[in-house]
Amino acid sequence: MPDPTLLILSSLADGAKHGYAMMVDIAEFAGVSLGPGTLYGAISRLENEGLIEPASPTSRRQPYRLTARGRRHLETQIATLATVLRVGARRLRNA
Repeated sequence: MPDPTLLILSSLADGAKHGYAMMVDIAEFAGVSLGPGTLYGAISRLENEGLIEPASPTSRRQPYRLTARGRRHLETQIATLATVLRVGARRLRNA
């Protein structure tokens, strides 16, 4: 199962979302169904790490958004994954 941190940060990369909207978005783009316990536990951890922050609520639901630190973290993770994918694909072709 993919890392919930990467999934949540990727979901928030195009704008603020509340928990349920993140769950739907992640299911659509990654085909992964995060349960509420996993999602909200990861949200709490990401907020404590300064990677996301609460945005102004537009209803009774609390949306979250990426911080500048969260954006840099996501960019670093994506670059690392791109390298791993490139090397893995090359090695498979040569196997």
